[in-house]
Amino acid sequence: MRPLLVLLHRWFGLAAALFLFIAGATGAVISWDHELDEWLNPRLYQADTAGAALPTLALAARVEADDPRVRVTFMPQAVEPGHTWMASVSPRVDPATGKLFEPGYNQVALDPATGAIQARREWGKVSLTRENLLPFLYKLHYSMHIPEGWGIELGMWFMGLIAMAWVLDTLIALWISFPKRDAWRRSFALRWKAGGHKLTFDLHRSGAMWVYPLVLMLAVTSVSMNLRDPVMRPVVAWFSTLAPSPFASRSVAPPEQPIEPQVAPERAIELARAEALRLGITAPVGSLFLSPEFGVWGVGFYEAANSHGDGGLGNPWLYFDSRTGAPAGADLPGTGSAGDIFLQSMFPLHSGRIIGLPGRVLMSFMGVVIATLSVTGVLIWARKRRSRVYATGRQPQALPSGAALGSTSS
Repeated sequence: MRPLLVLLHRWFGLAAALFLFIAGATGAVISWDHELDEWLNPRLYQADTAGAALPTLALAARVEADDPRVRVTFMPQAVEPGHTWMASVSPRVDPATGKLFEPGYNQVALDPATGAIQARREWGKVSLTRENLLPFLYKLHYSMHIPEGWGIELGMWFMGLIAMAWVLDTLIALWISFPKRDAWRRSFALRWKAGGHKLTFDLHRSGAMWVYPLVLMLAVTSVSMNLRDPVMRPVVAWFSTLAPSPFASRSVAPPEQPIEPQVAPERAIELARAEALRLGITAPVGSLFLSPEFGVWGVGFYEAANSHGDGGLGNPWLYFDSRTGAPAGADLPGTGSAGDIFLQSMFPLHSGRIIGLPGRVLMSFMGVVIATLSVTGVLIWARKRRSRVYATGRQPQALPSGAALGSTSS
């Protein structure tokens, strides 16, 4: 059994660790994406003028009046002092062609006091310019920028499948790292003074064992981040009843046939406030978003300074049918079944935000660890391959062009 597990671990590493290396390296950076993005792009975040902010729905109307090709699909309902009002937009359908307009941007930042547009950008664009660098790294982290095809988010599925195999490989690594019950201490030893291959081997095996629970947690939460509705929810539903999800239970409308809202944004906010009062939610309305694909209004509740949900299981959200105003679901952190709470914990755990700033520091460190495990794995494999070649008296052959960095076992 052990030789088979070693082989599986080795070949998973060779096939996937290039992607895990990229995910780890980018994860170490995007733990601080908002801070770094603001530092690189002050025009997107820092308002030009001081003063009271205009009503948020009026700001949204200005965006759409300025460019009728777009509709505002995410709008903050409060603004931090000195900051811009940053909204997300999606293209409308061109009536002349029946296809979506191509405005060339999906984010817009306004001076909240004057309504003047300060900056626009296309979040997720493949570009290393200042304005695109952090969104580029963020999207690279979870999709490798693999484009959509046949109506499927291929990048999300690809990295989700990598994550599923990573979960299995992490369990295999635990088994093969403890070959003998009485020699378990060796699996935690780090021979710092030995250097060379011995230290490389220890960094790979023992380094992984010291942080093993965190590695396994990142693997599991990665599956949820990429394949929450098609994979994680059905699996969790085997063990626990789940509250209805407006995104798991509805059909997705084609981009060229969006579900036009019949409920005005003002009405959606009114409905949400009434429901929040009934549920005992005390935080103010923090943002409003529209999903034309699912026909849903979503309303989040949080203070402006806590829009990223630092601490605990995040912010509460209420959902309403955009055509009828009927309740369509809720995401209330810390409530529901064990399965609901498990799913609520996935992003806070993955990002480290569940414990605030210390968690983000820890996840940044873990990004470096994952990248290091990938590099040390391929170094171990390469050394063993050279040894086998010399032992058989053959010269090394060129590696296949598709060979990738990977991790191997002892």
